[in-house]
Amino acid sequence: MKSKRKAQQEKRRKHKQYSRLIWGSVAVVAVGVLGNALWVTFLPTYGESIPVMADTNHAIESEDPGPYNSNPPTSGPHYANEFEAGFYEETDIASLPDYPEGYLVHNLEHGYVIFWYNCNLLDDNNCSVLKTQIQSVMNAFNSAKLISFPWESLNVPVAMTSWGRLQEFEVFKEDLAATFVVRNRNRAPEPNAP
Repeated sequence: MKSKRKAQQEKRRKHKQYSRLIWGSVAVVAVGVLGNALWVTFLPTYGESIPVMADTNHAIESEDPGPYNSNPPTSGPHYANEFEAGFYEETDIASLPDYPEGYLVHNLEHGYVIFWYNCNLLDDNNCSVLKTQIQSVMNAFNSAKLISFPWESLNVPVAMTSWGRLQEFEVFKEDLAATFVVRNRNRAPEPNAP
């Protein structure tokens, strides 16, 4: 009789331990997810702060949406449509509409980060290396809300923008670029837009 009762007590004890283990694991995961969300939310943005332009309305497509208060732009008037995430090559420009900045600023409003690059400042080999480095950072984030775009008016080989933020690179540094993405992506007026 005692052995049957002890077996039941042992079974209940193991069940309680198992339940505590499961609920403890759930609590640890929940605290981790919440902690990460809070960390990203309250983490300071990265890069030079550029004043957000007062006019952030939709412009008429095919008309110049500028001028902007930074090069490349970080906020301001933009078109009602935006570009798809991805890596744009110099050869893609001819097939795109005029004034691509009008579309790209709309991407920024949705929380995108844009890598603007100017291969005219580099030889062919260094341009190829730069593109590979940018693509590597984009791949690390599954290219989610990331665009790379050629921009000939840059004074540096590459600059990154997010809403109201700018980081220029004389020499591209993947770790700093990743920091810019982590701290600035989705820090915009419409972060939940696709």
